[in-house]
Amino acid sequence: MHPVVNSCLNLSEASIDFLRTIEAQMGIVADLSRADILLYARKSEQEAIALAHAQPHSLAHVYSKSREGYIISNQTRPEVMRTLITGQHQKEYRSFIAEGAPVVRQALPVHFPPPLAGSSSANGSSEKPRVVAALIIVTNLIEYERHRLRSRIFQQALKKLQLMVSYGEVPGAESLSPFGEQDGIIFVDSFGVVRYVSGVASNFYRRLGFKESLVGRRVADLETADEEIRRTALAQNRCLERDTKEGERYWVRKVVPLTSYSASRWPWLDTFSQGRLTAKPYGVLIAIHDATESRRQDQEIRVKNAMIQEVHHRVKNNLQTIAGLLRMQARRVKSEEARQILDETLNRILSIAVIHEFLSNDNSNIINIKEVSHRIVAQFRQGMLSPDKEIQLELVGEPIYLPARQATACSLIINELLQNAIEHGFERKQAGFVRVNLADEGDEVIITVVDNGDGLPPGFKVEQADSLGFHIVKILVEEDLKGQLLLNNGNGLTVTVKFPKILFRGEEGWKEHVSL
Repeated sequence: MHPVVNSCLNLSEASIDFLRTIEAQMGIVADLSRADILLYARKSEQEAIALAHAQPHSLAHVYSKSREGYIISNQTRPEVMRTLITGQHQKEYRSFIAEGAPVVRQALPVHFPPPLAGSSSANGSSEKPRVVAALIIVTNLIEYERHRLRSRIFQQALKKLQLMVSYGEVPGAESLSPFGEQDGIIFVDSFGVVRYVSGVASNFYRRLGFKESLVGRRVADLETADEEIRRTALAQNRCLERDTKEGERYWVRKVVPLTSYSASRWPWLDTFSQGRLTAKPYGVLIAIHDATESRRQDQEIRVKNAMIQEVHHRVKNNLQTIAGLLRMQARRVKSEEARQILDETLNRILSIAVIHEFLSNDNSNIINIKEVSHRIVAQFRQGMLSPDKEIQLELVGEPIYLPARQATACSLIINELLQNAIEHGFERKQAGFVRVNLADEGDEVIITVVDNGDGLPPGFKVEQADSLGFHIVKILVEEDLKGQLLLNNGNGLTVTVKFPKILFRGEEGWKEHVSL
């Protein structure tokens, strides 16, 4: 809700809480109404502001952007101001939105305390009832004309729901998942008889073997999960959502209990306190989604992920077996140069094995390179540091999450740079430090390895060097990561690796990597 709510006219703390309740319930009502719903309150005597805006998932939005915070006046939206001032329901007011599309508006007054006898929405408030807001339902003209052709029974049920949300009486609505364009809907009256079935819902039930129309049949006779869910929702008087399996199909049902209101006096009369609205059950709207295909796809993905994890686990084990063989070979060779080559190869293999170990323990293909670096540093502390020298290995920086391919490249780069620093940077020094720093700079990732060792010899060039390690680093940085390799020789050696972030495809579509 827009923060300006705290400075709107005539709104107490209790009434603001009540408006937040309505805001939480607007989403499912917008979906089922196939309309945008806005909640306005008076900003001043002459203006009102949109405190909340719910847009439907069941079709294209009326507005291209959220209208929360939008300010109106009597000249721009007279029907809204009229409802806020008089408390009268404005019906089917035709106009145009800023984008130029024709729409139909209706405005429902929001009273506080709500006019329901025994309502819990007032939170025990002793305030004098008054209009505190207006609920505006905005439907594009094409959808409005389509709605007029639908069953009158469904139209009446939808009006009941829209009135209920203006009273804050759609409990549990905030817990429902969105109602989509491909979802079906049925209306069941208070006697448990089906009175309306949408075309999409009819197709769903045909898959269960119901070839004839369901209209006029009792839900209890269908031998589906609808009756149990309907009874539970009515008994609890709140919206419910259930996943069920019927035959070979998976269903998601959202049940919205509907209430009918009657009153001896209308709530906007001066004698409001003498007349209260009473409620009685009217029926339920059941929104149905066939989740069979998505569940099957999820199951296939889970099986695929399990297989991939098993492959990573086996690769890790195989690499560790190879590492064990190299250790045995290194202990047998007599040449110091050969032993050094085997040790370097062993560290490279173990660095790759660390990546596969992470992938075998996690369904995600995204790896925290800081955790990998911790493991690599620990391996060097155990196997590479000479007991005759006091060299401190440090790792600093923030967690950076990378896809597996880039994480593998980074692990090898860090391995090679640590190995180079320890072997060549401290040949003439007995003590010092090697520090690995990880940094996320917004558009790029920076990995820096710093040591206070001997540094590089004068005139050193990576292209002309005999060091296999630097050649590996250069190839990985420039070809795999599409980045830059920078060397700063002075008071030791500073090697900086920079590479750009990329996009990855997650559950919510294409987005920028958290750290890549």
